[in-house]
Amino acid sequence: MMAHWLPFLIVVAGNVGYHIIAKSTPAAAPPFLSLSITYLVSFLLCAAAYLFTGPSLRHDLPALNWACFAWGIALVAIEFGYLLLYRSGWKISMASLTVNITVAILLALIGVLFYKDLLLPRQCIGIALCLLGIFFLHG
Repeated sequence: MMAHWLPFLIVVAGNVGYHIIAKSTPAAAPPFLSLSITYLVSFLLCAAAYLFTGPSLRHDLPALNWACFAWGIALVAIEFGYLLLYRSGWKISMASLTVNITVAILLALIGVLFYKDLLLPRQCIGIALCLLGIFFLHG
């Protein structure tokens, strides 16, 4: 049971912290300098965790592909975008909610089109309610 919910709780805690920290980043701080320090800390933490787990760099490097590089680009886009959202006046209560609903709907469509996921009628109703929720949030 805990193996099922622990990753969920880690993601939730990380996301809550992420948005509080992004909203707290000083507007005078250059965004790419802030992100550079952020990624330096992230790199050091990840490298230490990798070393701690008993690495075999020679064995593990060939297992990587283009996704690591693309993921890096996506992460910078997300974090730079949130900094800009908050600096342009978005409320912390609305920015993440609106973005995550939009992303969830797009991923549902991508899942159907490219990954052979099925959307049941109740899930389509859920998507419609999400769209209605965005309308009420910003209407």
